[in-house]
Amino acid sequence: MTSTQIPATTAAELQIIQATHRYARGLDRFDPEEALSAFTEDAVWDATAVGLERFEGHEQIRAFFERDAEAIASQFHVITNHVIEFDSSDRAHGTNYVFSEGQTNSGARFKAVALNEDGYVATPDGWRIASRVISALIPPELDGFDA
Repeated sequence: MTSTQIPATTAAELQIIQATHRYARGLDRFDPEEALSAFTEDAVWDATAVGLERFEGHEQIRAFFERDAEAIASQFHVITNHVIEFDSSDRAHGTNYVFSEGQTNSGARFKAVALNEDGYVATPDGWRIASRVISALIPPELDGFDA
């Protein structure tokens, strides 16, 4: 291997990390389609452990992201500490941490530090998130926030 060649697993890891960052950027730009582009068509997004809901498939996840974009005045998500393990050439699982903070249009504030437990799948368009389960690492601060 020459110094310009990247191992397949490294390229896959970069695509997976980029998908998680696209998700966060889409949320923070209030762009549900960009956030949704990180997921497979049949993905599961489950935040029941932090007081939100579980959604299955693009239609349900998109509807949630659209409601979020309408209700939130400002927010940010930092996603870091990715650990990715490959189950096969087209499937992987992993974890990453997320720190988010924001304010709703009504002035309610929220802050959360959570763990994303993800399943990833290689698709014709690159690696995507097939499942995401979000759990709190510390109790979330939800000052007047009604999830």
